Amino acid sequence: MGLFGFGKKKEAQEPACACNAPAKETKEESCCCCGSNPADAETENCCCGGAGDPLVSIKVLGAGCKSCHEMYENTKEAVKNAGLSVEVEYITDMERVMGYGVMSMPGLVVNEKVVSMGKVLKAAEVEKLLGDFS
Repeated sequence: MGLFGFGKKKEAQEPACACNAPAKETKEESCCCCGSNPADAETENCCCGGAGDPLVSIKVLGAGCKSCHEMYENTKEAVKNAGLSVEVEYITDMERVMGYGVMSMPGLVVNEKVVSMGKVLKAAEVEKLLGDFS
């Protein structure tokens, strides 16, 4: 403890779900991204998927322009070609985009990690990136 009992060292919060992101502050037992219980990770109730499904989220970040929309379509095609059951989210809210630190669009985020920015990837290029998470 610090001076006068203040400044107690705060312990690091462990990830609460399969996608390794910290739990929401409101419910310590809930999943980081969907609010479901991490115990449900082996079922369809959790967006984090089971142990055999490490690819949990794919997001295309953009301003809604032609290039960004093309990236979104290419990413959806790559997911379909790879036979994945993950939904691709298209984020155009600039506040959320900036939250990922992406300054050049379009951006591609897989499992909350920015894997590409500033370039429109072809479907085959996206498939290759997604293969790194499978």
